[in-house]
Amino acid sequence: MKPLILIRGGGDLASGVALRLHRVGFQVAILELDKPLAVRRTVCFSEAVYEGVQMVEGVTSRLVSADQFQVALEAGEIPVLIDPNANILRNQFLTSPRNTFLVDARLLKSEPDALSADIPLHIGLGPGFRAGENCHAVIETRRSHTLGRVLWDGETQPDTRQPDGDLRRVLRAPESGALIPFVDIGNHVKEGQLIAEIKSSIENRKSKIVSPFNGILRGLIHPRVEITEGMKIGDVDSRNDPALCKLISDKALSVGGGVLEAVLIKLREFENLE
Repeated sequence: MKPLILIRGGGDLASGVALRLHRVGFQVAILELDKPLAVRRTVCFSEAVYEGVQMVEGVTSRLVSADQFQVALEAGEIPVLIDPNANILRNQFLTSPRNTFLVDARLLKSEPDALSADIPLHIGLGPGFRAGENCHAVIETRRSHTLGRVLWDGETQPDTRQPDGDLRRVLRAPESGALIPFVDIGNHVKEGQLIAEIKSSIENRKSKIVSPFNGILRGLIHPRVEITEGMKIGDVDSRNDPALCKLISDKALSVGGGVLEAVLIKLREFENLE
C-alpha cells in the first residue's frame, strides 16, 4: 500500500512536512484556503494559490482543479486544491478512504473539526489534537527536546501564545484593514524602517509597520489577505542572511520527520497484517 497523503494547510510547517514526504516518494497534495495566511511565503507551497505555481527547494506545487489533480501527481508535482473543508475525502474519483492518510497542519491550536470519512491515519500538528481521541497521532511543534516527536496517546505541550526566540521579530497588525507592502521578503531592513502600512477598514487612516531591529524581512503576508487586528503579518530575522528565506526551517523539517515516522509505522502495521 502506498497512500495518498493529504495535508491541510500549506504554510511553512506544512511545507516542511510536504517536502519530507515528497522527497522519499510519497504522493502528496495540499488543501488550502482561497486566500492562504502564510507569512514565510517564499518557502510555502500555499503560495501556488496566488501565483499558480510555487517552487520550494526544487519541488513544485501547482494550483489545480479537481480534474487536474491526478495529472499533477503523475507529473511529480504537489497539487494544491482550494478545499478548506477537505471535501476531497468524499470524492470517490480522487481519494479512497482506505488508501488516504491526512495530516492536519493548519495549526489552529483548537479542537479540530470531525473528518467526513474514516481514514486509516489522521495526524495532527500541535495543540488542539489528542491522539486516540480526535486523531490517531500528534506531532510536537513546540521548540524543545520533544520537538518533532510522535505521540500515539495524549497531546502535545500547550500553546504558549508566544513566538519562538525574540518576541519582537513577529509583526502584528495594529488594526483591521488592507496591507500595503513597501519591502520584499528577503530584503535587508534597518531598525525603524517602514515595512508596510495597514489601510484602516473603518477610518481614512494608515498605520505603519516598522522593523523592530536590523535584519532580513523573513516573511510578509500576501496583500490580498483581509487583515484583522492582532493578526501575524510579518517576521524579521536578525541573522541578516537572505539565503534563509529560501530554505525550509529546521523546525519544519523536524516536524516533517515526525510525520514521516508516523506514516512509516502505520505502513509497517499494514504489512504485518498481510
